[in-house]
Amino acid sequence: MEEAAAAAPATAGAEPSPGAAAAAPRRLLALLGAKLCTWHIWKTIIQGQLISLFICGTAVTSQYLAEKYRVRTPMLQSFINYVLLLLVYTTMLAFRTGSDSLWQILKQRWWKYIFLGLVDVEANYVIVKAYQYTSLTSVQLLDCFGIPALMALSWFILRARYRMIHFVAVAICLLGVGAMVGADILAGRSESEGSHVVIGDVLVLLGASLYAISNVSEEYIVKNLSRVEFLGMVGLFGTIISGLQLAIVEHRELMRVQWNWEVALLFTAFALCMFALYSIMPVVMKATSATSVNLGILTSDLYSLFFGLFLFLYEFSALYIISFVIIMVGFILYISTPTRTAEPTELPQSASSGLDNAALKLEESDSDTPALTVQFTRGETVVVNTD
Repeated sequence: MEEAAAAAPATAGAEPSPGAAAAAPRRLLALLGAKLCTWHIWKTIIQGQLISLFICGTAVTSQYLAEKYRVRTPMLQSFINYVLLLLVYTTMLAFRTGSDSLWQILKQRWWKYIFLGLVDVEANYVIVKAYQYTSLTSVQLLDCFGIPALMALSWFILRARYRMIHFVAVAICLLGVGAMVGADILAGRSESEGSHVVIGDVLVLLGASLYAISNVSEEYIVKNLSRVEFLGMVGLFGTIISGLQLAIVEHRELMRVQWNWEVALLFTAFALCMFALYSIMPVVMKATSATSVNLGILTSDLYSLFFGLFLFLYEFSALYIISFVIIMVGFILYISTPTRTAEPTELPQSASSGLDNAALKLEESDSDTPALTVQFTRGETVVVNTD
């Protein structure tokens, strides 16, 4: 026994063998690989890149309309999308009965959805408008302001709590955006055809902030209410608001459009891509979060570039591939660890003790009658028969 006791400290204080030290990184990589190689992670990656492709479709069709046919009608394009949402999802709400019916939703939350519809419409409009005043590089850089704004809103409104790995992942994604902007500069795509750069930059920041508000609201609604309610209400009020704005600000542009089958086909492709984008994004948000979706769609500019290599004869740079890889690494790192949700604030200890004493007095008031325990849960009183 004494020999064993004497040997124990020596064993405990011994340095790890070189084989054990070399095995530690392998175990860490194996653990990380097992964490990432799950169906949930891959499904999130696929869905995020599908959203990016739909955003790419809207960007390419808009640019093709603007460059080849001189059609610049962002509000008309948004209006068509909202009409599709109205016809599909608002109609679904109209056929519902009970508390989830269209009438009950309007009766209880109509003013909230008016605000959300206004935010969503203007976010789409001001970002497209910003391209007329500032450069592509400025839009790409300043649009990233929406990610920290989104994280801040999620912290206060959705009570999301982030870990250090999430901040590292966001920093990696933004590094990828920086590489993409550098590639644009080297390829000569950073020049601006517009003027009043300050106005354009302000519009980008405003659009990013509005998108953050819209996305946080969307995440809250799809996780606590329903996806159909969000899309139906956005379709209803988005159609009304964008229709009014279309009549006010774009009626002259509409008169200049030279309609033919190619222009109609491009409008149709834009509307279908935007409709699919709006339909799929709530599904991904419900499974993950608004922040992870916005990190995933940072690759949409790169998809647009790849299409532009053939359609608009862009110059290629290896930095685009590097930026794509960096953004995807950051995105995968972010979704590998779910965020936490803060619990509601508990009652102070003194208040809790007072409620317990009140229950105790009620139990001791009459020993002949069945004991009653009064439980207080979030302001409600529940009486439980303990016999």
